[in-house]
Amino acid sequence: MRRRPLPLICLVGVLSAAGALVSAPAFAGKDGLLEPSLKLAGRGTGAPRVALTFDACMGAADQRILSTLIDNRIPATIFVTARWLKRNGDVLAVLRAHPDLFELENHGAMHVPAVDKPVAIYGIPAAGSPEAVAAEVNGGGGAILAAGAPAPHWFRGATAKYTASSIAQIRSLGYEVAGYSLNGDDGSLLGARAAAHRISAARDGDVIIAHINQPSHAAGEGVAEGILALKARGFTFLRLDEAREQGSHATVN
Repeated sequence: MRRRPLPLICLVGVLSAAGALVSAPAFAGKDGLLEPSLKLAGRGTGAPRVALTFDACMGAADQRILSTLIDNRIPATIFVTARWLKRNGDVLAVLRAHPDLFELENHGAMHVPAVDKPVAIYGIPAAGSPEAVAAEVNGGGGAILAAGAPAPHWFRGATAKYTASSIAQIRSLGYEVAGYSLNGDDGSLLGARAAAHRISAARDGDVIIAHINQPSHAAGEGVAEGILALKARGFTFLRLDEAREQGSHATVN
């Protein structure tokens, strides 16, 4: 597990000592925080299915990933922050021009972990109180509505960690909480080869998390490569609003 503070980008999941993938755990960590899992419910009788979910935390947009999705008609769920929307109006226009491909969901206002106690997660100070959690959640949702997009129904907080009480609070605000089952890029910190390997090894029902806001990172190249590998394997790609999901920690209905 990482022992040092990490850069202020959307960091989720941890690495084992060997660097292997660690999926979202189904229990509380030593810090008392929960990292919920999410998978597609059931098993299809046809092609294997995955849901691609991307966090757009801050910064720019990774056109390597976005172009791959558009050119190959691959749908995805994009979790956007208010601060990312403010800087990327041109990209938002592209996303909204393809409503058949892209579902926009809530990643918060300022990319603050939606945790209602004063802790730091990967060096990022959490919201720290129920009032601050509400501001983070409502600020993100409000920004999506102000941009003219449909009302979001899913929320994923920065770092994808929560307390049981903050999950309950987010649910009371009208959202389901989006965990994941496969961490595709370790907060965009993986190399291209490692990211491609992880994503291309997805299994039926996986909800994959990766990042679409770090165009200067090598991981984006691998994310795009991994997506194309899944397409070549015959996978069907679903958005979260197109499927039934099962999540841990009372995060979904």
